[in-house]
Amino acid sequence: MEQLTLNVKGMTCDHCQSAVTGALKELNGVTDVDVKLEKGTADVAYDESQVSVNHMKEAVEDQGYDVK
Repeated sequence: MEQLTLNVKGMTCDHCQSAVTGALKELNGVTDVDVKLEKGTADVAYDESQVSVNHMKEAVEDQGYDVK
């Protein structure tokens, strides 16, 4: 298992937090997600053999947010 913190730009409300959480949790290989709205981060636990960092970034970007 790997741990990663994504910096997510553009989250402003609980809906944003839910959208990012849902997008990441839908990915095969992601086992845990903790999105912190006030910090603009998403802590992700994942299996690197099943999902790539780029795939996670794309899932969040597809929801309309920027990932750094």
